[in-house]
Amino acid sequence: MVTYPKRRDQLTPVHAAWHAEWPTALAVWSKFTRLAEPRWCFSDAEAEAEGLSSSFAMIRLTDQAVVVNLDQIERQQLAGFAHEILAHEIGHHVLAPADLDDYARMIAHMRWGLPTKERLAPFISNLYTDLLINDRLQRSAGLSMAAVYLALGSEATDPLWTLYMRIYEILWRLQTGTLAKGTLTDALRGDAQLGARLVRAYARDWLDGAGKFAALCLPYLLEDEAQATQAVLKGWRDTQDAGAGGMPHGLTEMDANEREGAQHPSLDPEISGLGPPSDKPASNRAQGQARQPFEFGEILRALGLPLSEHEAAIRYYKERAAPYLVPFPARQRPESTEPLPEGLEPWDIGGPLEEADWTESVMVSPHVIPGMTTVQRVWGHTEGSQPKREPLDLDLYVDSSGSMPNPQQSVSYLTLAGAIVALSALRAGSRVQATLWSGTRQFLTTEGFVTDQHKVLEILTGFFGGSTAFPIHVLRDTFQERKPHDRPAHILVISDDGVTTMFDKDERGGSGWDVARMALEKARGGGTLLLNLLTAVEKNAELLRARDEQGWNIHTVRNWEELVEFARWFSRLKYGGPDAD
Repeated sequence: MVTYPKRRDQLTPVHAAWHAEWPTALAVWSKFTRLAEPRWCFSDAEAEAEGLSSSFAMIRLTDQAVVVNLDQIERQQLAGFAHEILAHEIGHHVLAPADLDDYARMIAHMRWGLPTKERLAPFISNLYTDLLINDRLQRSAGLSMAAVYLALGSEATDPLWTLYMRIYEILWRLQTGTLAKGTLTDALRGDAQLGARLVRAYARDWLDGAGKFAALCLPYLLEDEAQATQAVLKGWRDTQDAGAGGMPHGLTEMDANEREGAQHPSLDPEISGLGPPSDKPASNRAQGQARQPFEFGEILRALGLPLSEHEAAIRYYKERAAPYLVPFPARQRPESTEPLPEGLEPWDIGGPLEEADWTESVMVSPHVIPGMTTVQRVWGHTEGSQPKREPLDLDLYVDSSGSMPNPQQSVSYLTLAGAIVALSALRAGSRVQATLWSGTRQFLTTEGFVTDQHKVLEILTGFFGGSTAFPIHVLRDTFQERKPHDRPAHILVISDDGVTTMFDKDERGGSGWDVARMALEKARGGGTLLLNLLTAVEKNAELLRARDEQGWNIHTVRNWEELVEFARWFSRLKYGGPDAD
């Protein structure tokens, strides 16, 4: 028999009552609504184990969970509001933010409406989604959401809190001062009217109203970031870190109306009533421009993902490259070989045990004597009927000198090109060695050919920003001991005119030209210099020599479209078969 702490026994009636209300709360939204029963927590320790640290309830978008701290429910005298509170938490899963992708997009929209206060977007998003849900429950479901706020009994007079409560009073036609306790200036009264209209106008297309609501709140955050309101809401932040443990999709691209839609509600005819109503286009992520890596990382951290700038960049370039991945080129041999049994020979006791053929040994003699009557099968090979594909390894070198952008802060198209080719190679079954380089002794490498895409992207998204000195020793050490039977590899260098440092002398005084020639010969898969150049290759004597004497393929790029074309060109030119360009 399980014995619970005394506190758990005291909360059993509360648990029973709230458990009984769960099906009714689900039905408020629809009889078809299905969610797993909440994670009932009987103490703060249990709540913290579920990730609930300050509020009496929360949601998790990664597993569509609702977590309720029954101990805090009783302490705040909310036990009688099971129906309202549970229906509210369900509303976050059903209405807003509904899923992790839309939560991330809402944060992105709100950041444009909060210049200099972008980090407060999660806080403002909680206010906004609560307004949407509570208004729906109060008006359509007949629940007394106003009574919940009265029970919580906040007497805060902070301007933002007063604005927030006044919006509820207008939405629900409550007498002024029922919920709002602070001073109602003319400006605040006007903003409250705009806020109420916004909630109604964008009740269905709530994502399009997110940036506008943020812009409405911005003036109330400029002085002290509404610290008093944040303190009041500390115990009610049910979407704080709701995205922890997950990863939204499509976040590298902005919605088409993301930035323009973050205008003050007074400028929106749908809300102000000034001018003809505008058609509200649904948010369209496919038509937006690319987001910068640092913005991508800040949004992820706002969702509750504690990622470093480097880790965020890894995820950014992986997502940016995904739509452009192509099967990596593979050499094709005429036919594969198949094993052919050719006979038997004696098996000695000193040989590998797995090579002994015990069935044939028993047929030779029913008395098995190791080393005397034991035999092993001899195998030959015959030509098969199916072609054998041999993927090329990829030896990738990416320039990270001062002339290159920091891929963790802004888009580096050279990094992106490397990611496209490297991930394509890995997807085709190849191995990749990635090396990031800048000045002398400034290099990072996977130290060999690997199949771990995270390790490869970790190298590609690093940054030095120093001088320019190609790591000749890495190229030399990679291929000088390579055997003829090793899988062929293609050498790809992504750089600008600083690539010519690969032909300088190495740390031993050896010629970089000799190293480059040796590497091409032993790699047996060719070499490409992908360069961001402002002048023609013909004007650079060293590049001409590399191309004409050693056989390096030189391809120049200047924009993203050319990089996509390069990935296609690279595959078809080298390994595309009879239809290659």
